Amino acid sequence: MTKVFSVLTFVAAVIFAISPFLTDGFRGFTANQFPFPQTNPPVQPAGYAFSIWGVLYIWLIISTAYGLLKKSNSASWINARPALFVSLAVGASWIAIAQVSVVWATVLIWVMLVFALAALLKSGSDDRWLLRESIGAYAGWLTAASCVALGLVIAGYGYTSQTTAAFIGLGLALIIAAAIQKAHPDTVSYPLVVIWALTGVIFSNLEPLNTGVIVLCGVGIAYLARAVVAPKLR
Repeated sequence: MTKVFSVLTFVAAVIFAISPFLTDGFRGFTANQFPFPQTNPPVQPAGYAFSIWGVLYIWLIISTAYGLLKKSNSASWINARPALFVSLAVGASWIAIAQVSVVWATVLIWVMLVFALAALLKSGSDDRWLLRESIGAYAGWLTAASCVALGLVIAGYGYTSQTTAAFIGLGLALIIAAAIQKAHPDTVSYPLVVIWALTGVIFSNLEPLNTGVIVLCGVGIAYLARAVVAPKLR
């Protein structure tokens, strides 16, 4: 089964990476996908932030290929593979579903997040940059993306205002990020990718200016940056 999961995880990573080319790609939900159109939603990062997917796809393919060829029987890799496989397998169809149903896309991205975090927490310290950090970067973006999707659904279905939804979604993302950073303080990629996402949210809230959301993101960035730097100062 260890060899099987090595192959399956690599195949899932490849299919996940080519999925944007089989669809129209994804740079955020469109306004008219919601009963209450979400125009300039404050919870959503600026479009440029989604470019990080290129890095994530390549990193995951390199990681899973190395794991298949060199680390099929390594305990550090074996423990993380099943959860990572599930997350990538779900992600392979995510863009196609997101273009049809915001609600189902939100449910599935939370499934992707849960299994990505499980893979991160189970990953060992061997081959850190090819195993733990690659999963950490992937899980970091999913942490932000899943909470952004939740915020969009809350506002898009009329449960709260856009700004309230942004505070709920971003606040939840920061809680999760802080907990994961505490559990894995030596993982650098996870907080850095969350910081990337929060920076994208700041840029999307400069025009029109949303001071509250910008301050929340700034506080989150400062906390995560300190968490990254602090262990190195001891």
